[in-house]
Amino acid sequence: MYAVPLADNAELRPLEPWQAPEFLAHIDRAREHTGVWIPWATRSTDLESARATLQGYADKQAADAGRLYGIWLDGTLVGGVMFVQFSTTADNCELGVWTEPAGEGRGLISAAVRHLIDYAFTTRGLHRIEWYNAAGHTRSRAVAQRMGMTLDGTLREYSLHNGVRQDMEVWSLLSHEWKPTAA
Repeated sequence: MYAVPLADNAELRPLEPWQAPEFLAHIDRAREHTGVWIPWATRSTDLESARATLQGYADKQAADAGRLYGIWLDGTLVGGVMFVQFSTTADNCELGVWTEPAGEGRGLISAAVRHLIDYAFTTRGLHRIEWYNAAGHTRSRAVAQRMGMTLDGTLREYSLHNGVRQDMEVWSLLSHEWKPTAA
């Protein structure tokens, strides 16, 4: 297995079905924090559903259609990043992120997102990356802005979550707009 250093005490690694117990423990710590914004965080409520979530992304990886990575801080899973969708046919992908409070404010999400952007544009040759966030989710919006993404628009009442229709912002970054990070 490989790991990408994000900071002295943090790394980005693949998150796979065999890690379901660790993933479930993390989601249990993160649920109240992330469940406000991210519907899929509420779907992993026991070991079977956590394994199914991870298996779904393993299946996407096998089809070259998505991928899930965890962020470990001092050996503990505290968040992650993912290719929600990945299409070499359409030359675009969608990124997503989540974290529990212990992983916030350290630049780990931004470092991990930069890594995925570099991979999508530099290694895989994609043209466009998309980012969706609930309009009120200022921390998610801030990541898109730090990455140099452009707000394409707002999808009004796009998503029903916790009984409330949420507006979703759509951000994008094009390959010619990205300046790869140094290795």
